Amino acid sequence: MRVLNFIAIGKQEGRLVYGADAGHLAREGYYVGPHLFADVSPAARIAQQEIFGPVLVVLKAQDLHQAIQIANDTPYALTGGLYSRSPQNIARVRREFRVGNLYINRKITGALVDRQPFGGFKLSGIGSKAGGPDYLLQFLVPRTITENTMRRGFAPAATAEENAAL
Repeated sequence: MRVLNFIAIGKQEGRLVYGADAGHLAREGYYVGPHLFADVSPAARIAQQEIFGPVLVVLKAQDLHQAIQIANDTPYALTGGLYSRSPQNIARVRREFRVGNLYINRKITGALVDRQPFGGFKLSGIGSKAGGPDYLLQFLVPRTITENTMRRGFAPAATAEENAAL
């Protein structure tokens, strides 16, 4: 139902380029055909939300600067990608595109298990959810304990019971 609501919103916020009729499959279960929207504002709801359904929004950017700005202005930051032969553009995207998983010159799905951490930030979560050499550290709760070791004044000697508790 959520995906269907976003498709209805998309019809108000952009131009429906393609909308597959799910037909009998929709009546038999939970199936929604793919939908493609164009002429959508970067601020539109369908451009700003994680829909998790077969809904694609195509946005136009004047240049790489504007493309990075559009991408970074969303409240989510799980995955992004770039195809380019320009070393300068690749370096810039590495530096400025703020996503948890950045794929360059390859598909943007399929992190390598046990080699690449997978997770994002902003509303896409905090830190890695799977994979990578430091994955188990994500389950720890970090603590910081600070003690001033410059003692001043009288400090009574610990009793035998207090020493045993240490």
